[in-house]
Amino acid sequence: MAATVTYVPQEQIERFRELQNLPYEIKVQYAMGKAQEFYDALEGKVFCSVGGLDSITLLLFLREHVDPNIRGVSISVLEDKTVRGVHKQLDNMVFLKPYKSKVQVIREHGYPVISKEKAGKIQLLQNPTEKNATVRHAIMTGETGAYGGYRKGTRMKLPKKWLELFAGPENERYGTNYQTAPFRVSPDCCYYMKEKPADDFAKQNGLYPYMGLMASEGGQREKALIKNGCNYYGKTVTRSCPFAIFQRQDILQLALDLEAPVPEIYGEIVRDSDGTLRTTKAQRTGCTMCGFGIHIEPRPHRFDRLRETNYKEWKFWMYDMGWGKVLDYIGVHWENEYEPGPEQPSLFEEAM
Repeated sequence: MAATVTYVPQEQIERFRELQNLPYEIKVQYAMGKAQEFYDALEGKVFCSVGGLDSITLLLFLREHVDPNIRGVSISVLEDKTVRGVHKQLDNMVFLKPYKSKVQVIREHGYPVISKEKAGKIQLLQNPTEKNATVRHAIMTGETGAYGGYRKGTRMKLPKKWLELFAGPENERYGTNYQTAPFRVSPDCCYYMKEKPADDFAKQNGLYPYMGLMASEGGQREKALIKNGCNYYGKTVTRSCPFAIFQRQDILQLALDLEAPVPEIYGEIVRDSDGTLRTTKAQRTGCTMCGFGIHIEPRPHRFDRLRETNYKEWKFWMYDMGWGKVLDYIGVHWENEYEPGPEQPSLFEEAM
């Protein structure tokens, strides 16, 4: 796969920022308009992709303001058990299965760590070919070559801290002394476990998705949403993200307004003395073995919480599947204060 950087003109970024700064009530009306516009354009041939609290809120929002019969589609097996419990309470839900298990993805492709964008770049460095030589050069140096207009100092370059840990395969070519990681890195988990099954469901049923994505989450997601907007009608991708301009405070307020069921892993939605809304436990959730962003999470981080809620699964990922060594390598603490419990059977057959 090729690592890419989404270019967005500055004027477009500024217009999007203006929308993000609108009052909450206006942003909700804006989202309603975009959701209805998408529904009308696709003649009601739509569904809502459902995962954590954001997309649970989106499903309720769509059913209240667009169509009470909009179908929810989820690959719940990837989610925390309390998220799965909420999904089971929702009406008109379709549950899909991933094409590859979590164990298969790690063994066949590598670990999802740092971020999807950076994992893709590391994957290229770990799998050098003549075809990806130009992109690898940009990742190492920031110089794009002819394909990128001979630009220098671009964001294609992998940050130095990650070059130090992962760019060892390029040492001979660049005269560097970087380390070579003792494990593979990959961004492909989402493709096999979520994206491809959902895409195939959509194509087989002639449907198009609503997604609870927000640009405020940052990364490539932010760039793509700013560039393509809430509603996107492309040759290969057609989707609606009505909450694209929302901030975290907006989605939490909307969840309260809609009385959305909050999975236990999030705790409760509370308002601090300064008026700021937050969840008392996890701020975000996702696949229980995903490591994207783990290096910037304060403790207790997602794997700490997994240890508290599902010790057997935590033990399996940390020890049997090697996640502990990966976290050690990138400098994330996870094992301190760890006290082994009674002998547990391997979860190899149980884990997805």
